Amino acid sequence: MTYSGDVKVGGDAQVRELPKVIVSKLAVGPYENNVYLLRCRRTGSQLLIDAADEDRRIRDLIGPDGITGVVTTHRHPDHWQALNTIADRTGALTYAHRLDAPEIPVETDIILDDGDTVSVGEVDLHVIHLRGHTPGSIALVYDDPDGHPHVFTGDSLFPGGVGKSTPETFPQLIDDVEQRLFDKLPDETWVYPGHGADTTLGAERPQLGDWRERGW
Repeated sequence: MTYSGDVKVGGDAQVRELPKVIVSKLAVGPYENNVYLLRCRRTGSQLLIDAADEDRRIRDLIGPDGITGVVTTHRHPDHWQALNTIADRTGALTYAHRLDAPEIPVETDIILDDGDTVSVGEVDLHVIHLRGHTPGSIALVYDDPDGHPHVFTGDSLFPGGVGKSTPETFPQLIDDVEQRLFDKLPDETWVYPGHGADTTLGAERPQLGDWRERGW
């Protein structure tokens, strides 16, 4: 199957095979959250991004090899409904940004800050703090040495706009998304959001001015 990033709740995962890592995308739960499983091709180690819901389907996705960790991109409940069960059943370490960790009702083993690195086998993901959707929202960037970057944005960036915010928090969110993602990563960067379809920074870049003007 050619990877498109289009997944539906109850449907199969989409799998993208990169030279050093395999990315599997699964849609779960009533809010159609995206769950991402990253597998290092050399070591077989696996990392989950957002144990959102439907723990049995997530465990089926993980398979018998287990996972070393679960990263929660932000504190909103639809992104951690299955976290307690997945962490308990797999023994995986839990990761979250220090500003959101206290609001996640599962103990965070490893506190993250902007610029930190989360590793899965021989693959490194770089933590980008994107303030605005929540105080501690993060994105994870994998800079593929054999291709272009890949960024897992949680609910901070989607096709067509940034994540939900308030009039008070929108300026911070749009500034962080522009300065920390669009200004530093190339157009070819593939975006994997917390809900819905994938996109690229190049597809979204021409709309940045419109997003600022409309305020969301």
